[in-house]
Amino acid sequence: MAAESVTPYLVMRDAARAIGWYVRVFGASEDFRLAYPDGRIGHAELLFGSGRLCLADEHPDFGALGPVSIGGTPVSLHVYVPDADATLALGEAEGGTVLRAAKDEFYGDRSGMLLDPFGHKWHVSTRKETVSAEEMQKRFSALLAGT
Repeated sequence: MAAESVTPYLVMRDAARAIGWYVRVFGASEDFRLAYPDGRIGHAELLFGSGRLCLADEHPDFGALGPVSIGGTPVSLHVYVPDADATLALGEAEGGTVLRAAKDEFYGDRSGMLLDPFGHKWHVSTRKETVSAEEMQKRFSALLAGT
């Protein structure tokens, strides 16, 4: 049986604050949250257009640690937004760090990278041009050849 979908599940410190950040910066909407009496998030789900993101506060007792606690993450998320430049600027104004400014890429997107205040990396893109796989390979090969 084939999988229906893949949904990222982020763990972090201060998930309640992260929810507000993702709503303000990326335009996500909160679907629901399960909170402990002390306000920590046991589980929450956000909607990003047709995509879903699950998140929770750290639970060290069973190994659920966020990137700040483990010294970073090799995983990044990719989000499409109406204006990558504006989203990167807003993310930075809201306490994130722009790791790579937006630029037009060979694959047809204008893309940059943002580190959110919770230690997660985001590729932030706006589709500028639809590029076929064949044309993308051609452009990639030319880029590698320095032409």
